[in-house]
Amino acid sequence: MVIAMDEIKAKKILVVDDQKELLELVEEILRKEGYSRVFTALDCRAARVKAETVKPDLILLDVVLPDGDGFSLMREIRKSSDVPIIFLTARGEDEDKLVGLGLGADDYVVKPFLPKELVLRVGAVLRRTYRPAQREGRPRFALGRAEVNLDGGFVEKEGSRLPLTAKELALLLKLYENRNRIVTGDALCESVWGDSLPGYENTLMVHIRRLREKIEEDPSHPRCLLTARGLGYKLVTEGKNP
Repeated sequence: MVIAMDEIKAKKILVVDDQKELLELVEEILRKEGYSRVFTALDCRAARVKAETVKPDLILLDVVLPDGDGFSLMREIRKSSDVPIIFLTARGEDEDKLVGLGLGADDYVVKPFLPKELVLRVGAVLRRTYRPAQREGRPRFALGRAEVNLDGGFVEKEGSRLPLTAKELALLLKLYENRNRIVTGDALCESVWGDSLPGYENTLMVHIRRLREKIEEDPSHPRCLLTARGLGYKLVTEGKNP
């Protein structure tokens, strides 16, 4: 099922940046594309208030803010909300990208950016996050001592219930559908981000690492989610494909 474009354009977007001119520019870009519910905040304090009162469907978040940083703000937001977040920042170093993506951000856009690039990334995240769910028939299955519940979106391991993010669930579902077979990096990126592997290598590795932390006994020596070097990844289950 595909979400209608008018439903996408009706989503609420919160833009957080300490540069007023950039806020106005991003708001103008989004409104020209039909996004009519755009909200702005100049600092962490204002962003917290807007996040609580507006309940945005997507947040565009700068890393450097006058009263804190975007990484810490995202950690706060994640305590009560799974709203998708795109970092929009001048800090384009690989280490910063890995920190942001490792926190569960949906994308990382580096300034300066092309307006069309921003619009495409916003649209892609919204479509991916809010497309109608097709959850019927998703199974439960064992991975070593962990039990994965795809329908419920969580992993049970050693008496704890570990929730899966939307992207982790999409990755795990794709791997399970092709269990005991290698799934290429391109196929995984296409199923989760709607794009091919180039540009998403680090993003994919970060999410695979986070998945291993939830399903493996020893994430550093995985036995269930294996790397096929140069090809992709393979989910090894106790039963073979029918």
